[in-house]
Amino acid sequence: MKLASIRVVPWQLAAAAVLVCLSPAHGQQGLDVLTARDVFDLEFVSDPRVSPDGSQVVFVRRWADPQTDRNYSNLWIMSRNGSGLRPLTSGKHSDSWPRWSPDGGRLLYLSNAESGGGPPQLHIRWMDTGQTQQITDRTEGPRVPAWSPDGTMIAFSSFVPDAGMQLISMPDPPDGVEWAEPARVIHELVHRFDGAGDLEHGFTHLFVMPSEGGTARQITSGDFHHGGYVGRSGRGQPVWSTDGESVLITANRHPDWELENRNTEIYEVSLGGEIRALTDRKGPDAGVAVSPDGGRIAYTGFDDRYQGYQVTGLYMANRDGSGVRQVAAGLDRSVGGLAWAPDSERLYFSYADHGNTKIAYVEPGSDEVHVVAENMGGSGSAYGGGSFSVGPSGVFAYTTSTPTVLSEVAIGADRGTRVITAVNDDVLAHKTLGEVEELWWPSSHDGRQIQGWIIKPPGFDPSRRYPLILEIHGGPFADYGDRFDIEKQSMASAGYVVLYTNPRGSTSYGEEFGNLIHHSYPGNDFFDLDSGVDAVIDLGYVDPEQLYITGGSGGGVLSSWSIGKTDRYNAAAVLYPVINWYSFAVTSDIPITVAKYWFPAMPWEDPEHYMERSSISLVGNVTTPTMVMTGVEDYRTPMSESDQYFQALKLKGVEAVLVKVPGEPHGIRVRPSHFMQKIMYIIGWFDRYRGMAS
Repeated sequence: MKLASIRVVPWQLAAAAVLVCLSPAHGQQGLDVLTARDVFDLEFVSDPRVSPDGSQVVFVRRWADPQTDRNYSNLWIMSRNGSGLRPLTSGKHSDSWPRWSPDGGRLLYLSNAESGGGPPQLHIRWMDTGQTQQITDRTEGPRVPAWSPDGTMIAFSSFVPDAGMQLISMPDPPDGVEWAEPARVIHELVHRFDGAGDLEHGFTHLFVMPSEGGTARQITSGDFHHGGYVGRSGRGQPVWSTDGESVLITANRHPDWELENRNTEIYEVSLGGEIRALTDRKGPDAGVAVSPDGGRIAYTGFDDRYQGYQVTGLYMANRDGSGVRQVAAGLDRSVGGLAWAPDSERLYFSYADHGNTKIAYVEPGSDEVHVVAENMGGSGSAYGGGSFSVGPSGVFAYTTSTPTVLSEVAIGADRGTRVITAVNDDVLAHKTLGEVEELWWPSSHDGRQIQGWIIKPPGFDPSRRYPLILEIHGGPFADYGDRFDIEKQSMASAGYVVLYTNPRGSTSYGEEFGNLIHHSYPGNDFFDLDSGVDAVIDLGYVDPEQLYITGGSGGGVLSSWSIGKTDRYNAAAVLYPVINWYSFAVTSDIPITVAKYWFPAMPWEDPEHYMERSSISLVGNVTTPTMVMTGVEDYRTPMSESDQYFQALKLKGVEAVLVKVPGEPHGIRVRPSHFMQKIMYIIGWFDRYRGMAS
C-alpha cells in the first residue's frame, strides 16, 4: 500500500475494557476501568475443534487463579450456533489439545489432572456418557496426539531419554553415604531451551497405541528428533495416512541436523517402522496435511537461502510426494495451519496481511486465494496467533481478536462469520477501552510507508497534550496488528497515548519488506520508528517533551538502540533485550538462527560486524533513564545480556535499574502476578519521569 501522506483510520469501537495499573492521579474521571488485580479475571480461548458432523465446537478455555497464581485450562463445548455452552472438564489443572474421534463419539485430549504435577497424559472421553479414562502414564509425556482414520489407534510423539556421553565410571559411595549430585556432560549444541530449561539427553520419537489404552509402541529410531528438533518439543503433529497403515511426520534425519536445523522433510513411517522421505530439498518442509480422499498431500516450506526472513509457501503433491507444485505462489505471505475440507475440494490455511490474520482456502488445481475470515487471534497481545479447524459443508471455527474483542470463538462458512462466545463479557462489557486508530507515515530514511496503530487514553480529550509511549514489537520477524492488547491498553488507561508499529523487517508485508533488515538489524528500522513518533506528534495531541520508549525481545533491541541514537525520550523500559550480538550468538538457545541467518559470518570471523549492530556499542551516547527487565530463566535472551547493559549504564553514570523476575522465561507471562508486575513496572518507571523534560 503506497500513501503520499499520513493517514489515520479510526476504529468504530464498542464498549470494552482495559487493564490498568494506575496511581490515583492518572485515573480517568467518571470511567469504569479495570485495576491490575483484574488480570486474573480475563480469559483466553484456543484450539476450537468442529465435530465431524459439524454440529458442535469444543475449545480450550484458559483462566488464572489468584489463590495459586497459576494459569489453568479446561475444555468447553457448545452447539455451532453458540447455544448450550458448558464445561466438559473443570478444576485447577491444564486440559488441552481436544481432538474428535473420526465418528464423533469420543474426544481425545491431554490433561495433567491425575498426574500430580507431572506431564499431561492422554485421556479419552465418551461423549454419550461423559465417562473419561486416562490411557497413558508416561514419565515423558505424550505430545500432539492424532486419531487413526478408523479410530482404533492413536499416534503421538514423546521424548525418549538416553544416557548421553559417558566419559568416566565413578565408584560406588560407601554404604549409607550420599555423594553430591554428579557432573553432567553436555555434547549437544542446543542443550537448554526457553520455557523448558536444561534439556535431557535423548530424542523425540513417534509412537502408536490402541485408542482404548494399552502399550505404546515406538516406531521411529535413530539419533534424530521426529516432530521437533529441540528436546521434548514434539512440535510436528503426526498425520495418519487414509488407509491407517502409516503416519506422516516432520523430521530432520540428515547427518548435519544440528547445524542445519531448518532442513526438515516430510517422512512417511509405516507401523512396522519403515521410513521414507516424501520431500527432498534444502529447507524446511512441515505442516503436512493428507487429503481425505488419499490422493494428495499439502505442506509448507521454502528453499533455504539463509535470509533473515523467508516467506513460507504452500505446496501440494501427489500422495507419494511426486508432482510437487507451489500453490498461490503470488500471495507473498507466509502461510500455516493447513486443513483439508472433508470432501478434499478445498485446502484451508491462515496468513497475516498488514497486521491482520486471515483464513483462506484454495481449490486443488487452482491458485486463486479465497479469504473467508479475518481477525484471527486471541492471545491478548497485538501479535498474531490464533487457530482454526474445519468441519463439513464449509463450516469452520476459529479464535478471534479485534481492538474490542480480547479472545473469543467464532464460527464461519461461505455465507459469513460470527462470534459465538462471550467469555470476557462479564469483565469487559461495562468497561471503557482506549480508542484504536490505524496510522500510516513515510519513513524519514527512504519514504517507505510504515503502518502503525495509536491507542488513545479512555476519555480522550483532543484539546489536551498527552505523553506518548512508543512500544516496539519483538521477533524481529513478526507483526503487530489490530488485535486486543492488554499491556498497551493498560498504558493508555494510565493516561498515555500509545504508538505500536510494524517497521521494516516486520512480517505480513511480503519478503522484500521483511528482508530490508537482512544482515542490518537494528539499523534503518530506527528511522521508521522515529518518524512514527513525529507523525503522532503532528496530530496535535501529544506533548513532544513527554516521550517514552519500550519493547521486549527484538523490541528491547530497538529500544536500547534508539536511546543510543537519540535523547528525545524521558525514560526507557528495555525488556529482555539482546545487547551484545557476539555473546548472544554463543549463549542463546537459537545459535544457528543468529549466526547463519541474521549475520553473514560466525562471530569470531567478523566480530566488528557483530559489535556494530550491538546496543552495547552505543552505550556511551545514552543519557535516558533506563529500566532493564528480564526473566531469570530466560534462555532466549539470557540474563547475561541484561546484566551487561545495566552495568554498562551504571558505569556510564546513567540512572538505571535492573528488574530480575524469578522463574520466568522469555516474555514474562508464566505466572499471572508476574505478568501484572511487568505492566506495572513499565508504567511505574515512566510515571517516575512524567512531567520532567527530556
